[in-house]
Amino acid sequence: MKEIKNRVAKSKLITIDLEDYYPQGKRFVFDIKDWLFQELILKEKDFRDQVQNHDWSQYQNYFVALTCSVDAIIPSWAYLLITSQLSLFTQRIVVGNLVELETAIFQDIILTLPIDAYKDKPIIIKGCSNKPIPETAYIQLISKLIPVAKSVMYGEACSTVPIFKSKK
Repeated sequence: MKEIKNRVAKSKLITIDLEDYYPQGKRFVFDIKDWLFQELILKEKDFRDQVQNHDWSQYQNYFVALTCSVDAIIPSWAYLLITSQLSLFTQRIVVGNLVELETAIFQDIILTLPIDAYKDKPIIIKGCSNKPIPETAYIQLISKLIPVAKSVMYGEACSTVPIFKSKK
């Protein structure tokens, strides 16, 4: 009987799975609408009191998206004031929604991702994920790999889509 060989395991392909880089920590949307007068107007003194008296430690190691879900004019300093307290406990803060938060988290990860190991190598960017990896993360990753990789494919080793091949 002929031996079955796993050619994928023996190949020089390097698989990058962004899910492996997914940082632990709760994601939370902090909506300031409840701190507004009649959910419409930001009264500075009342707002400052809310910020001062809030228990920020409950967000220890969280990733937080600051937002206002009602149609109100929120001055920039309001988000800065919240951040001045929240940043003492959280891992990352953005103004926006959960998608924008995940995008910012992965932008940080990809910016610091060392790429020396990928020089002149065929790369597969794993596509399926159980965690919320933003589409932008894949775009940022391939932009970082193109200057160094021999080739970049997307998908699984058994069914990849060619994306880029070096002209070297």
